[in-house]
Amino acid sequence: MQISSNYISLRVVKYKLMLVIETKKELKDKLSAFFSNKKSLGLVPTMGALHSGHLSLIEKASKENDQVIVSIFVNPTQFNNQKDLEKYPKTLENDLKVIKKASDNIIVYTPSVAEIYQSNVTAEIYNFEGLDTVMEGEFRANHFNGVGTIVEEFLTSIAPNKAYFGEKDFQQLQIIRKLVQLKAIPVEIIGCPIVREESGLAMSSRNERLSAPMRKEAAFIYKILKEAKEMFGTKSALEVVEWVENEFKNNKYLALEYFKIADIDTLKSVNKKINNKKYRAFVAVFVDDIRLIDNIAL
Repeated sequence: MQISSNYISLRVVKYKLMLVIETKKELKDKLSAFFSNKKSLGLVPTMGALHSGHLSLIEKASKENDQVIVSIFVNPTQFNNQKDLEKYPKTLENDLKVIKKASDNIIVYTPSVAEIYQSNVTAEIYNFEGLDTVMEGEFRANHFNGVGTIVEEFLTSIAPNKAYFGEKDFQQLQIIRKLVQLKAIPVEIIGCPIVREESGLAMSSRNERLSAPMRKEAAFIYKILKEAKEMFGTKSALEVVEWVENEFKNNKYLALEYFKIADIDTLKSVNKKINNKKYRAFVAVFVDDIRLIDNIAL
């Protein structure tokens, strides 16, 4: 099949087989030929500034599908803080190098904000049945409506068989599963384990904004999560929460925004454990002005 040069960015010359597509029309034209051959398609949605955590998603998707699309799009409607949006790292050239480590057989979709939203940069309003009103939703107004808007756009316009998301954003993962259910989107949502730095710090694009000393101090987050998990075996949820809050009060480098122990299905905080229920601990912390989140299965 001959591919029109309109589809191929100049970057493809540098990155060989990697297609970099910037418009919905180009993507639709490319995928129409692909779907006619009935091959499996995997999607890895990202906001760029890729790291080893993203790479693990791409590698898993590549093993499980005939073709993988990696989207790189910094979605403005999921930011409730304009300064946070402005500071979010944009590193496309390096991102392409990271993707190439996983496979040459990747389509990279990098639409502009205008391409996705035209002149109306607003989020759809969803009823996520309470999953969006706790934890991140409590502190980031309208965040998950923005997430839902862009994920629905990609799932419906790309129509992958499977889509891959990291468990570091576990609340987001559960909300996306609810979105797929509510909208009857025929896609399998795959949750993938958290990838951590050697210190235990969960890999995040925001980590790149940390100074070396602050990055070292941020390893405290995972240390506390591990200790909380151990305590949860013998202590009540309330006792564990109180202990964690006190530990952060005594840390002069990190500021705790919240620590919650929640049912993984409802994401509601719990006071006491119930047999046959599964729980996770969730945390949001400021390191200077950089906000980091993490979680751990209990």
